[in-house]
Amino acid sequence: MKHSKYPLFVRRDLDGFFALMIDNLVQLLLIVALCGLCGISADSELLLRYILPGAALSILFGNLFYSWQAHQLAKRENRSDVCALPYGINTPSLLVYIFFVMIPVYQRTNSAEAAWQMGLLACFGSGVIEFLGAFVADRVRKLTPRAALLSTLAGIAIGFISMTFALKIYQRPLIAMLPAAVVLLTLFSRTKLPFRMPGGLLAIIVGTICAWLLPELIPQLMQGSAMNTDAIKTAWDQAGWYPPQFAGSALWELLKDPGEWVGYMSVIFPMGLFNVIGSMQNIESAEAAGDSYPAKPAMLANGVGTIVASLLGSCFPTTIYIGHPGWKEMGSRAGYSIMNGVFILLICLTGTTGVISKIIPLEAGIAIVLWIGMVITAQAFQASPNRHAPAVALGLFPAIAAWGATIMQGTLLAGGGKSLQEILSTNLFTEVNGFLVHGLVVMERGFIFTCMILAAICACLIDGKYRSAAIWSVIASLFAFVGLTNAYEIIGNDIHFRLAFTADNVDGFTFHATGIGIGYLLFAATFLILGGFKDEPASPETEEAGPQL
Repeated sequence: MKHSKYPLFVRRDLDGFFALMIDNLVQLLLIVALCGLCGISADSELLLRYILPGAALSILFGNLFYSWQAHQLAKRENRSDVCALPYGINTPSLLVYIFFVMIPVYQRTNSAEAAWQMGLLACFGSGVIEFLGAFVADRVRKLTPRAALLSTLAGIAIGFISMTFALKIYQRPLIAMLPAAVVLLTLFSRTKLPFRMPGGLLAIIVGTICAWLLPELIPQLMQGSAMNTDAIKTAWDQAGWYPPQFAGSALWELLKDPGEWVGYMSVIFPMGLFNVIGSMQNIESAEAAGDSYPAKPAMLANGVGTIVASLLGSCFPTTIYIGHPGWKEMGSRAGYSIMNGVFILLICLTGTTGVISKIIPLEAGIAIVLWIGMVITAQAFQASPNRHAPAVALGLFPAIAAWGATIMQGTLLAGGGKSLQEILSTNLFTEVNGFLVHGLVVMERGFIFTCMILAAICACLIDGKYRSAAIWSVIASLFAFVGLTNAYEIIGNDIHFRLAFTADNVDGFTFHATGIGIGYLLFAATFLILGGFKDEPASPETEEAGPQL
């Protein structure tokens, strides 16, 4: 029997590296910018000696593990086309922990260190929840239709990846569109470039040249996009050697005082559950693309990586990234993951994160990430049974609503005037251009769960599994009653989860999802009474054609 040799690196790993590097670099820059809102400045010891090195070590740990896991899978299945799971900073957790954990602590205590400590606890809690979730992940995946797992990722890809980066391309067209053309040409048509240069590398090069050269040639068309050598010099002043520091003692000091942190579990607990579900969905996405990784070790490593981050001073969980099919499609294997881990480690330990960002414009590489979002969306339909296409489509809606709610919330924050709290307190049925404001917020809360559950209900009904559809409906009801989905609390323009065991804030507007929970119970009763109490396999005609519209 001939054995396939799995390479340590391939040329296409460079494309994958640039895509993952750009994504991780964006997260690091977000950390630098947003930590300033918590009193942690860009040149502070907390950021340079704890947060960034801690994040880098956790990223390196995960990238090395998932590269090793890819090598093991390739050896076990005698294949040379295995792609490692992508890994990096968890963007939703980053934003939520900054705005709903660290900033409130800083505002209450006026202490950057107190905000940092609470961020460490939030990160540690997420890691523990992810670690424990690994022991039930495989079972949950077996019981959940693939359409339910993949439609959630497609919804996120449409709104939070593809749409976001498409807007950035059209915001700075003279910098971003030429690199985008290179990426689309090389990844869609598989056109070979001269000297077998990776498309991602060429995109970064031409985008960087455009960003530096065009402002000098046509300044009237390059407003707000000029690169600045002084900014590079300023960023370089922060360069140095910042080895990792142990932060476990600071975390332990806070853990010993439950009264300080128990209230924040209403944020930490649901985010931890979201991360567990998201990891399962990304592992399922990899399996649909041809790389079947066992969920338990992958999620255990994810949980350990996040715990390591907290013990080394980072407040921000790591995660298995959305987009494995995109990296696999571009020909990446395991080398791109190792390259990314080493690169992120070097720039964080040397304090040169800002320098890189001042040399290479974000627009030079965002088309690669846009392409990954498109592949994820396509996979949700292609890898699910044809008859489940309506289930995939239904599962997109909550994620798109979440994107719309995010845009609406940001617009209100930027525009001033009435707050979201004032609008909904006055009239719960307020419409904006035909869209219900309350409806967007309701679907946005816990949308990862809602996406998966709605798609699962639809897939079960298509297959004639009425009892299973009823069970999913009861699960949806419980989530609504507990507050993991649909319930919310708004203070000004800040939207918070409203868990059943927490008290209402007298200064905010609170919506309990009791009616929605009852509605899901009516779903279950309808499916059982009118459909039947048994799961019956779909007929051959239904298998082939799916539901007729």
